[in-house]
Amino acid sequence: MLANTPHDKGFLFTLENAIITEGQRLIIRLYRECKAYEKSLVNSTTFENDSEVNCPVVFDGYLCWGPAKANTTEIKSCPNYVIGYDGNLKASKICTENGTWWRHPESGGEWSNYTSCIDQNYFHSRQLINDIYFYGYCFSLVTLIISLVIFLSFRSLRCTRIRIHTQLFISLALSCIMWILWYNFVVDSTSVIANNPSWCISLHIMTQYLMICNYFWMFCEGIHLHLALVVVFIKDDKAIKMFMVIGWIVPLIFVTIYSILRARSDLDSKLCWVEESHFMWILLIPVIVVLVCSAAFLVNIVRVLITKLHPKSNNPAPLAIKKAVRATLILIPLFGLQHILLPFRPIKDSIFEFPYQILSAILISLQGFCVSFLFCFVNHEVVTQIVTYLHHLCPGLFTTYRERYYAPPPTTTRDIVV
Repeated sequence: MLANTPHDKGFLFTLENAIITEGQRLIIRLYRECKAYEKSLVNSTTFENDSEVNCPVVFDGYLCWGPAKANTTEIKSCPNYVIGYDGNLKASKICTENGTWWRHPESGGEWSNYTSCIDQNYFHSRQLINDIYFYGYCFSLVTLIISLVIFLSFRSLRCTRIRIHTQLFISLALSCIMWILWYNFVVDSTSVIANNPSWCISLHIMTQYLMICNYFWMFCEGIHLHLALVVVFIKDDKAIKMFMVIGWIVPLIFVTIYSILRARSDLDSKLCWVEESHFMWILLIPVIVVLVCSAAFLVNIVRVLITKLHPKSNNPAPLAIKKAVRATLILIPLFGLQHILLPFRPIKDSIFEFPYQILSAILISLQGFCVSFLFCFVNHEVVTQIVTYLHHLCPGLFTTYRERYYAPPPTTTRDIVV
């Protein structure tokens, strides 16, 4: 692990303008203590008369080193406040024969050896979690693309409900792509995070925007179900325009505000924005609001549905509405699952922390697959269209399945098929 030793006075300024977490505050305090220790040695008579002391006191960003005698290796306990480091292991720094700290041949900077500090168990567990996210998003992306191809291939599926599904799937697919790029080019590259390039920040902003769009399009699914059951008359064109504004424009407003405020804050604009920001509430509050509103819509939908399913009802709900409600009831909690589980996050280093992280990675990264499965692969109308198409290709082979799944084509006005 390379740790460049800061000699310029601007090092403390850089630290204080970084993302201030408890760990950063500790590093700033350690730096100040190291500088105070250095000054005390300079003023010490013992230090002035000791001609054998060659390598000076330095702070490398983690630990305070020196003074050290020439041609020696200083050993210190690894900083346990660094994520992934084991405090029981040892770090080292070499003082050369000419009284200077050893420099790395590639970087040319003074080098402290923290390679032995890495907690291998933690490293492998984090790598496993990152792999679950990466491959989960890849799998979700494939299923979403397949679903989009199916929706766009059959003219009979181009109804209001399917158009909403399509927008949700596009949002989820783009979100998966952004997360795949994020894990591939940012998470695994410490140099990119340290350099904080503009493309990295742009990728973070796009990732957050599309993630918010996912929640808002799921909210649109709930609104459409509510309108289909409760509202008697509504034009589909007006409904689609309203959903477009809610699904794409409204999230853009929140993300724009978040991005401007965070970019103007020296405390939150470092390290590719990988750390939690003080401005995350701007994105979190609308997500919670749409989840609560979606739950309220669904409660009313279930109430209306129960009324329509009553044996004496003159207007019983069709099977399609029941399937739509069932699918949405499953998806709404799924999309808010990480927020529900957040207060119950296990204590750090407890035996439940790793299983919790694994479960979260699986559920979050496979949201796209769950949507594809519920709204496309087991969609009665989609299955009917596919089986009908295959029946035309091979008439004798799919006759039984065609008879089983056959249903009249969806209406183009107040469509309510999942």
